[in-house]
Amino acid sequence: MGSRQRLLHGLGRVRRSRHTVLLLPVALIVLITVADVVTPSDVVLSPLLVIAPALTAWSRGPWTTGGIGALALAAQAFIGRHSSVLTSRGEIVQLIALAVLTALIVALCAARERRSRQLAQVRSVAEAAQHVLMWPLPKQLGPLRLACLYLAAADEAEIGGDLYAAARTEDAVRVVIGDVRGKALPAIGEAALVLGAFREAAHQHEGLPELAFALERSVARYLADFEPLDEAGERFVTALLLEIPDEEPIVRMTSCGHVAPLLLHPGGAVTAPELRPAPPLGVGLTDAGDHPLDVLPFGPHDTLLLYTDGVVEARDHDGTFYPLTDRAAQWTDSSPQALIQHIRRDLIAHTGGRLGDDVALIALRRAPAHTRSHVPS
Repeated sequence: MGSRQRLLHGLGRVRRSRHTVLLLPVALIVLITVADVVTPSDVVLSPLLVIAPALTAWSRGPWTTGGIGALALAAQAFIGRHSSVLTSRGEIVQLIALAVLTALIVALCAARERRSRQLAQVRSVAEAAQHVLMWPLPKQLGPLRLACLYLAAADEAEIGGDLYAAARTEDAVRVVIGDVRGKALPAIGEAALVLGAFREAAHQHEGLPELAFALERSVARYLADFEPLDEAGERFVTALLLEIPDEEPIVRMTSCGHVAPLLLHPGGAVTAPELRPAPPLGVGLTDAGDHPLDVLPFGPHDTLLLYTDGVVEARDHDGTFYPLTDRAAQWTDSSPQALIQHIRRDLIAHTGGRLGDDVALIALRRAPAHTRSHVPS
């Protein structure tokens, strides 16, 4: 079955499902009407007709709900006429009550649909903003295979204070992953600043310490202009900078207060390198020499897993932190894409879908030599 046929088949199933759901309140009105007519006069079932528009509002819009409500009113009038009480005080009160309840249900349904449209618009804007701020990483960049994940802690959000980016230089790939202190719009603004500064400076500085110092100056200028007085000295960005040469089995790292990555080896071995971290960006370091450079082995079958502290600080309902190292050890032989998906599912299961902080993950592995020539750098 082709993709067009599958799409048409899926749309047909949706339409059939919607029609089935609509038939239920109609059948309910018919059933209540018949039951009220055939039962003794002291058994009054017509007040149950209000269930029909309420049931319709669960899955359909205000116009359809109003139509079912009108049908329920017609059934109420039919029952009253059949019982010769249509003009009685009690029957008129029931008709008015049903009309009022139907109007309230339609109003609530309209408010729900308006809220749904607003949420859809928010999601659309957030998704667009995420793609503008954090360009999706390619599956392969130079000799590296990459996979990434971003989960925002805020409801209905797609972006937050975590950040990542990658840049291709002449003979290496440079990567940054970071975490802005704070949340909401100020954190997003600082994340955008760091990402823009990295994408420009990654091609202008020979070493990672110089690159880190350039980012420090950009963040310091931003904070000098926009940092609130009541938060002076409390705004900063942790960041981890990496440089992976094309032809050397090493990785160079400069940590600006960020957690060290995990190095996954085939067979289930996981190590966390001991880095010499500098303070976070924005604290006012004045020289590139303030940023140490660490060089570690990174072979063809190894995987680097970069993450933000939202991963290891995620808790389950008992307050237990997510054991990233232990869980990653189960998937050391997986591809970067599979590794990220394994962690995503496991993390969501661990937290029950309730994240206390934003989460960012990047998995990096050297591609086999025979595949590199087929991927543009």
